[in-house]
Amino acid sequence: MRCIAIDLGAGSCRVSLAEWDGRAMKVRLAYRYPNGPVERDGHLYWELERLWQGAEEGLRRATEGLTGKVDSVGVDGWAVDYVRLDAGGRPLGEPFCYRDPRTEDAMAEVWERIPRERLYELTGIQFLRFNTLYQLWADRRDGLKPAARWLNLPEYLLFRLAGFAEGTAVSEYTNATHTQLLEARTRKWCDEIFERVGLDRGAAPPVVSPGAPLGPMGGPLAEMQVFRGTRVIAPACHDTGAAIAGIPDDGSDWAFLSSGTWSLLGTVLEAPCITAAALRENFTNEGGVGGRIRFLKNINGMWLLEECLREWNAVGGRAWKVEELLEECERRPMPETTFNVDAPELLLPGAMPTKINQALERAGHAPLAEDAGHALEMANVIFVSLAARYAEVLRALSEVTGRHFRRLNVVGGGSQNRLLNRLLAERTGLELRRGAVESSTAGNLAIQFASLENGGGGVAAAAVARWAARCVTAMTETPPSL
Repeated sequence: MRCIAIDLGAGSCRVSLAEWDGRAMKVRLAYRYPNGPVERDGHLYWELERLWQGAEEGLRRATEGLTGKVDSVGVDGWAVDYVRLDAGGRPLGEPFCYRDPRTEDAMAEVWERIPRERLYELTGIQFLRFNTLYQLWADRRDGLKPAARWLNLPEYLLFRLAGFAEGTAVSEYTNATHTQLLEARTRKWCDEIFERVGLDRGAAPPVVSPGAPLGPMGGPLAEMQVFRGTRVIAPACHDTGAAIAGIPDDGSDWAFLSSGTWSLLGTVLEAPCITAAALRENFTNEGGVGGRIRFLKNINGMWLLEECLREWNAVGGRAWKVEELLEECERRPMPETTFNVDAPELLLPGAMPTKINQALERAGHAPLAEDAGHALEMANVIFVSLAARYAEVLRALSEVTGRHFRRLNVVGGGSQNRLLNRLLAERTGLELRRGAVESSTAGNLAIQFASLENGGGGVAAAAVARWAARCVTAMTETPPSL
């Protein structure tokens, strides 16, 4: 069996091919292409055609020299952002980036129509100003055709891969939960929220489970011999859902940290946890594979350092790379000062060193030099503050769920950050297990293989974990290369 995973990232996207011959798994990263929001007229957008053209190129490169055919293709990516469609299924315009400032006041405006506590009771989803709910409200408030159909970005690429065929415009369950529009217990769109906020229920796509087959590939790619009969499968379309599906662990004594631009820290539950304590701590109940729940919290991540590097490199002087900066940071003593990494202004781009200094001053600490010559001091404060926040959230996670954690599975790019992982282990005393850097790809592929194995039916968590172990082993023993 052959499967191709397209993994959309806010900074870069990856296309990988996996082959299973009945005994051994091979996984190859075929193509990586850059991504990032662009600013136009004061707003941040994603370049939709760049995403699509990169995916097309990746599919071609993944199949160069192959004989036979590819059995399936699936797409995962970041949640919340979406494409608004006309009656023919074509985009009405470029999708907004979740960091766009248009939703800064959206949560308070929505809560005037439906109270915050009621929203959490219905959905169990944490309050983030960029959730799809608040973006759709901003569309309505700003007069942007609220009745237009919408698809989250990974599902839009699946729709396009299927040749815009009828019935292939869907919302995959793990991604649908993050919209804050899905009722947690029924796993259906919540009519009460749509009605009270004034959104058009008919604009929402039907919800499907992870592993759902959407049909054969369509469009120009389907004319290639290797893609004739290839199935388009909805994996866990939310990249964190895919990343956690890519952790081959069992039991209930482990937590996870998906560490990258964002940090997602939580555990896997069998049912939603919608309690006063969960609301107080702003934990979220996102959909997982096999009907499970990813109970987690969003935390700021390497975005803080990425933005600082962008500022420093823009003004000239020493051009730091993350790898060499980490190496230098490890040689220095760690500071004792920390700041609130989740301060709202730190989620927005621009002037990050200045914003961090403001956060330090609010915490009662002296500011740091903001130039590139003092990058190591700023970076180490970021690492220490992130580790402190992770430890704080882990304590709250244990208290809210009543679970005692023995180990923490770290996946994503942050799994390679030895300094941050060491600081985290020191603060928590947990055994840290480093998972796959491309854990989203591993989970995406594992769900596709499990779906194919089951004839296109639903996928069980145990089957996905078995395939994930094979994928992770292949990706670890033979590191993907361009």
